[in-house]
Amino acid sequence: MKKIMISGLIVLLIAPGLFGQELTGEEIIQKVNDQFNVDTSYAKSKMTITTSSGQKRTFISESWSKDKGEKNLVRYLEPARVKGQAVLMLNNADDIWMYFPRTQRVRKLASHAKKQKMQGSDFSYEDMGGGDAFIEEFTTKRLEDEKMERHDCYKLELTRKPDSDSSYSRLIIWVVKENFVPIVIDYYDEDDPDYHLKRLVQSNLRVIDGIPTAMKAVMHNKNDNTQTEMEILEVKFNVTLDDTMFTERELKK
Repeated sequence: MKKIMISGLIVLLIAPGLFGQELTGEEIIQKVNDQFNVDTSYAKSKMTITTSSGQKRTFISESWSKDKGEKNLVRYLEPARVKGQAVLMLNNADDIWMYFPRTQRVRKLASHAKKQKMQGSDFSYEDMGGGDAFIEEFTTKRLEDEKMERHDCYKLELTRKPDSDSSYSRLIIWVVKENFVPIVIDYYDEDDPDYHLKRLVQSNLRVIDGIPTAMKAVMHNKNDNTQTEMEILEVKFNVTLDDTMFTERELKK
């Protein structure tokens, strides 16, 4: 299954616009989809989870992505209790392995684990995968344009296709007209398309290696009253990555 979110990097690319033309929903989402699919990337990130009681937990990790998000590797640096742990996601996070340094063992997760929270955050493994989910898993309808986060935006409704196994029945996406960056995404329950589960808000866009990149993304969980902030501390695009690093054997290194 192709995934919803962004290869553990929250990375967005600018695509050439068709200014002066009335774009269809399919044309807009195609541009958005193209922006997610960076060939290769490296990032160092800080993830801060805020619980319903206001407590905070922070993780620092490095991640590598290849083949437009089809292959992803995450290694944890902090805190000490998770240092050395690693997660390998292949086939757009359909296949997931975890490495635990204390036992020096690799464990393959069950297929349903992709819907679980990553390190207890508000991002699931599914959210962190890459691929063509917007195109292959959903049908797109353009709604009335709307201003969001101080940007003039296209507003789209994506409805899950009958043969899709996505965790979300539908999505509402606000796409910045100027650069086709999806600045806000609303996620709705797998079984109830009226039940709003969570909202992703992206911000602090910077141009890195010629690519506009959201350096901060916050996932607000409406159901649990929690949130997770992802902040990119360092990022590089179009780096050279060998396929061997995305293997179970290399996961232990």
